[in-house]
Amino acid sequence: MTELSAGHDDPFAPHLAASAVLDDRGVVVAWNRRAQELLGHPDTAVIGRPAVEVLVAPRDRPAVTEAAARCRSAGGWVGVLGLRHRDGRLVELGIRAHELSRDGRVREWFLAGALADDVLERQRDHAVLDGLYRQCPIGLVVHGPDLRILRVNRAIERFSGVPAADFRGLPTGRMLLPDDARKAVDRVREVMETGRPLVYSEQFARLEQDPAREQVALVSSFRMEDPSGRVLGVAEMIEDITERHRAQRRLALLDQAGSRIGTTLDVAETARELAEVMVPHLADHASVDLLQPVTRGEEPTRALGGPVVRLGTCSIGAQQPGPPHPQGEPVAFGPGTPQAGCLAEGRPVLEPVVPPDWFSAEDRQGAHAPDPGAHSLIVVPLAARGLVLGVMTLWRSRRPDAFEADDLTLAQELASRAAVAIDNARRFTQQQQTAFALQSSLLPRAVPDQSAVAVALRYLPASAGPGLGGDWFDVIPQSGARVALVVGDVVGRGIHAAATMGRLRTAVHTLASLDLEPDEVLSRLDDLVNLLAAEQEAVGERPVGEQVVGATCLYAVYDPVSGRCSVARAGHPPPVVTAPDGQVSLLDLPACPPLGLGGLPFEARDIELAEGSLLCLYTNGIIGERHIDADIGLAKLRAALAHPAGALERTCQAVVDALVPSRPSDDVVLLIARTRMLPSDNVASWRLPQGPAGAARARALTTAKLTEWGLEHLAFTTELIASELVTNVYRYAGGPATLRLIRERCLVCEVSDTSHTSPHLRHARTTDEGGRGLFLVAQMTERWGTHYTREGKTVWTEQPLTGTIV
Repeated sequence: MTELSAGHDDPFAPHLAASAVLDDRGVVVAWNRRAQELLGHPDTAVIGRPAVEVLVAPRDRPAVTEAAARCRSAGGWVGVLGLRHRDGRLVELGIRAHELSRDGRVREWFLAGALADDVLERQRDHAVLDGLYRQCPIGLVVHGPDLRILRVNRAIERFSGVPAADFRGLPTGRMLLPDDARKAVDRVREVMETGRPLVYSEQFARLEQDPAREQVALVSSFRMEDPSGRVLGVAEMIEDITERHRAQRRLALLDQAGSRIGTTLDVAETARELAEVMVPHLADHASVDLLQPVTRGEEPTRALGGPVVRLGTCSIGAQQPGPPHPQGEPVAFGPGTPQAGCLAEGRPVLEPVVPPDWFSAEDRQGAHAPDPGAHSLIVVPLAARGLVLGVMTLWRSRRPDAFEADDLTLAQELASRAAVAIDNARRFTQQQQTAFALQSSLLPRAVPDQSAVAVALRYLPASAGPGLGGDWFDVIPQSGARVALVVGDVVGRGIHAAATMGRLRTAVHTLASLDLEPDEVLSRLDDLVNLLAAEQEAVGERPVGEQVVGATCLYAVYDPVSGRCSVARAGHPPPVVTAPDGQVSLLDLPACPPLGLGGLPFEARDIELAEGSLLCLYTNGIIGERHIDADIGLAKLRAALAHPAGALERTCQAVVDALVPSRPSDDVVLLIARTRMLPSDNVASWRLPQGPAGAARARALTTAKLTEWGLEHLAFTTELIASELVTNVYRYAGGPATLRLIRERCLVCEVSDTSHTSPHLRHARTTDEGGRGLFLVAQMTERWGTHYTREGKTVWTEQPLTGTIV
């Protein structure tokens, strides 16, 4: 039988229990009112009769007799008996029997009884209370009204490592560090004064005997009162969740690392992100050092070790000493340092306790220990795809707890994830550098000399996104002092876009040398783009019917003699013109389709440009940034060009500063040309009569004008050139001819007619009477060619002003 305990709510209390007195023969000699209430027998029906006869059913009498025998031998008994109610039903009562003696001779027995359910409930309450103090895994602390500890359970003993008896009488919070003790006192006092319970409050604390270890607990508190409402103290339930909290914190850090590390394909930025994630959640100071080839986008050698570059650091607090080496500068790890060993062996290093003199002064100057107070160290390799890219170093100096094995595991996991992101950034950097080198080699190295326009250029490669674009530009001198201005943008990114751009630029140069009109140039380019797309489809580089190769292009030809500019565009933004008076306008050009759609016509438009006008050509990178609406970008561009900053270079830079972010997501090409006009006395033009007399007239006019210009030394060759070209018109074209001489950087001789018949250079046989004219012209000039117009053609030649071509 389980022993039954008494208390203020004890069912065996005198005012609650059924009582009876039996003599030594088992006859009832006393019977109280509570006994009558529970069993229904009045005292007159029980007193004087054997208790077994009145209260026990015949079938239960053997068990009762046995219990009575034990009671006589032991002098008392406690247990549960089933007694018969007056109406015949069975009532189970918990019974306590105690021996009473008078004069040492007469023995009587005092019996106290209560309902068995009440007794069992009391027993359960006692078991729960006993379990709270002896077996419960959740800590229990009972504080008195004077804020002293009355009692703690064994769970608190296990948490703190202090015997439970040592807590009795201590002030609340006595075992904690001062700051944590004040918080504990305030918490208990608030619950005691307000009566409001505290439920699952997360508390951080450190014990005096183990100040380096931070513990986390969930605390629930309530005020204790007696039936009269008098405050007896505060009871606190304390659950140690230190390990759970650390696990949650590590999982949160892993989740945070997934969203914060590798947001860009930039090696240095990824290293900085890794360092910033580590502080302050895992370390007080973090540094990320990468091997030098990695920072350049190159693949490190399989042999571990080598010079490193510090690309990421982070420390707690503004007063934390920074690294002696600025970020981006080389760092040398001396022999024997953990970083050098980690690089050489590719294995992590955990030093939970680092003595203050563990590093020499030279080591500290080498940025190995960022703070004299650093006491715990982790070094992990940054390894991805079988290559060690660098190391990450973590220090603790402000928080007293040392790194643990779980911290090392977490650091390795984060370093592994970051290493993959760094390697991806390294590969992207390598690809970017390759594409940029290819693109740079395909773009113009310098603007050629010409008299038509003054040019300012800006080319800014994309610093983000999947790779470089295929933007390009060109300034191509043409015959008759004209100049072609070209800006284009190839669809796609990376090396393929750069290669396509180079092919298109080469084609533009070839077409420009043929002196074709802008719309004709774009038509030929469209054919080329479709041919490139067909080649890709034939070798399986793109799905059938999917347009991958494509481009936009703007082609303009400016004539400084007439001031006329002919412009055509293929899906490209129209140019912006700034008049000499500052008025800005967007050229209204036909919206022709991009290159590569095939079969659609292109249309050119001629405009008159006053001398000193600005013609601005650009790509979408100027106005089409993802965070800028194209209309807003055009408005900003027009505003930047409305007030030219004097020098053309300053105007060009002002446009870049106003519209281009520090890290453009797309390539940017900006070409601004200020128009010039050739002086009228540098151009001479004559309409020649038809027939044989035209050649003689051309020779006379040429000699006179060259004498006037002081170019008598070119008279003989120029007379011969003009005579041969005019004679060809007479022989093959049949219409009137126009002779024009232009003096600029070279001497230009042009003969125009209304025929589209193309002259051909050939080598005449010794027996031929003719066919040597163009051969002689080619020998006596630096360049020559044919320029076709809607009205006919122009055959032109160029000679240097310093002498003749022999």
